[in-house]
Amino acid sequence: MLRAREAYARIRGQAAPFYGLAAAIAMGVPLLAGALTGHAAQGSMIALGAYLVVLRAPEGPYGARARNLASAILVVAFGATIGGVLSDHPWGAVVVVPLVVALGTAVPWIGATAGLAVLLTAIRPVTGDATYGGFLELLGGLLAAALLLAPWPARRLRPLRTTLAEAAGAVAEALDAVAEDIGGPGGPDGPGDTDALNALDTLEHVDPHLAPAARKPDWDAASLAASRALTAARATSGFYRSGRDRREPTRPERLIDALSRVLQETIALRSLIEAVRRNPPEREWELEARVAIAALAARVRLLAGAIESGGEAPFGTTESAALRRLGRQSEMLRRAGLAGDEDLVAVALVVQIRRSAERIAGGIDTARRVVAGGIRIGFGPPRLPPDAAGPVTTWERLGRAVRTRSPTFREVGRVGLVALLAMALATALKLPHGHWLTITAMVSLRGSYGQTIEQLVQRVVGTAVGSVIAAVLLTLAPGQVSVAIIVAVLSLTAFALRTVNFTYWMVLLTPLAMMLLDFSVPSDWVTAGERIVLTLAGAALAFAGVRLLWPTGHAENLPPRLDRMLSLHADLTRSAAAVVEGRIERLSHEEILAAEEAAEKVTEVRERLAHERLSDDERIARLDAAVAAAHRIRDHLIAIGRMTREQEVDAGPLPEILDRLGDRLEEAADALEEPASRSGATGAPSPSERLDEEFSDLDTHLSALARRRREEIEKGVHIEEFTPLRHALLQVSGTHFAVRSLRGDTETLIENSQAALNP
Repeated sequence: MLRAREAYARIRGQAAPFYGLAAAIAMGVPLLAGALTGHAAQGSMIALGAYLVVLRAPEGPYGARARNLASAILVVAFGATIGGVLSDHPWGAVVVVPLVVALGTAVPWIGATAGLAVLLTAIRPVTGDATYGGFLELLGGLLAAALLLAPWPARRLRPLRTTLAEAAGAVAEALDAVAEDIGGPGGPDGPGDTDALNALDTLEHVDPHLAPAARKPDWDAASLAASRALTAARATSGFYRSGRDRREPTRPERLIDALSRVLQETIALRSLIEAVRRNPPEREWELEARVAIAALAARVRLLAGAIESGGEAPFGTTESAALRRLGRQSEMLRRAGLAGDEDLVAVALVVQIRRSAERIAGGIDTARRVVAGGIRIGFGPPRLPPDAAGPVTTWERLGRAVRTRSPTFREVGRVGLVALLAMALATALKLPHGHWLTITAMVSLRGSYGQTIEQLVQRVVGTAVGSVIAAVLLTLAPGQVSVAIIVAVLSLTAFALRTVNFTYWMVLLTPLAMMLLDFSVPSDWVTAGERIVLTLAGAALAFAGVRLLWPTGHAENLPPRLDRMLSLHADLTRSAAAVVEGRIERLSHEEILAAEEAAEKVTEVRERLAHERLSDDERIARLDAAVAAAHRIRDHLIAIGRMTREQEVDAGPLPEILDRLGDRLEEAADALEEPASRSGATGAPSPSERLDEEFSDLDTHLSALARRRREEIEKGVHIEEFTPLRHALLQVSGTHFAVRSLRGDTETLIENSQAALNP
């Protein structure tokens, strides 16, 4: 029942009316012109080319859309030409179509478009030279691309503004999560009853936009979402650069950098708040801190609105009464600590919280100035991104996939073999509309059992309902002009609702495809029945393929991906040690991003395993715990890096602890590859014992700093004077809790990574 609800009732996105309008014009106009001029076959070929290009559903910046559509046009023209050559050679198509389908599965930019172009052209009556059909479909593809890119001049920056606004909103959500965790009924230590709010979780199945209102923000989810949103914004901004050699950052890149600094400082702020709550001062500070951070979140949210509206929404002010109140409260605590009325370490942490909030405010002001000046970027022709895979790289990847029998290779083999079987059956039995058998079989297969079953359930039901709709429409309006108008209406509705629900999409796409492919000879009730039967047969072939043809092999990807995740987090930990020692200024964004991407690769395997027929729940839970721990480790390291400032201080054993934790991660990564290396030398202290000693030294060092700082004040040093001792106390007290949490999450990551391989 739950699977049926997921398939048929869940709303997955918003309608895209312009997408539907472009599809309707691209297909409806050629069909109508062909019907009125007596060239229905040629009109349907042009409409078919437009249909295949529109199916690519390009997204993102218009430069990326242009590249996507250009590749689709070339693929359609090339595939249609091959299909024209094969139109009189059905057994030749049996050999060629599965090869093209397999190639499209292996190479994402080719996709299913090539296989569909070859197959749908090969089944049509011969209309002349083979290249003529390719030319007509090329015209249709060009028409569709022109319509889809028509808003480019007027709405060129809209995708960029959208991603920037989403990034700003995600950063504001992270700040809200920090504010919510500071005491009060909403905090983890508060007396509030959250059962009623948790019960509203089911709202997100009805409308995802209601989920944020149903429960308070979760820090782990919010910070991860903010990091992903900023990464997406960087990728989107990169598409807009008109020149490769420009070193001066664009205004969007400056805004992203400012928001990234705000997020990193927010991570450090949360670490400080968690530290001070373990040893809180007696005087109140939580309320002022919570209000100040919530006010900062509101300012970022105003920026998000201003970005999306192009500056029409308010920007907010640069002054903050809440920050001033927090400053006064921290000053009162600092004086009380120097007088001996409060613990000096706890007071130092509160002072760090205030300064962190001030740095966040500074980052927001920088972002505000960028937005106020306008999100402008130079205009230039579309270009390939620097990391785009060329033909040589693609060939190398294919060769490696074949050598290693990777999940991609197995999926390619599975899809190709099922398509070959479907083509052979349709040709041998001379099925009148046998292409529906092949189409269903080849496009329904996915990389996992669960995804394939979901596709089959939606496709079978959608096809059955759509075939009945097509038969009824053709009975009521059998003429070609009427069919052309109906195709336009169906195109408008189907493509507008494509992102809303896949079943709705299939219900509308089925009559559209039936009318389009059989435009010269309209279908009837018999054709509708054949379509339903052939779809069921294709679904059965796809089901047999995913059940019987080779295991998917995703579990075999776990060791190298876990190894890489542990190794990159080890490198990041050592870089944090270098920051503390003053050897480098800050953590590299590239290193942080690489560690994050490694964890995302593990998450991809986890998702694949969750869709297997017999999912290993224990292994999935272990992978969830490992990825969550990896994310917290990055947060801790970012916090340590942000709390370590420019001046060199006596950090005590902190760098050695970080290096030791890096070694632990590196040793665990090696042990995943070579389990025999897990045994250490007998008689030597264990890593945990060595870390216990170093953490004991860190506690002693922090106590000594607090004592020496108090003695420094007693000797007459003014409390406002910024001495190395004062700086050291602020830094070490701020990082003390973060490094202890880092140790726990490091052990959690190692334990769950090892257990995921041996559940």
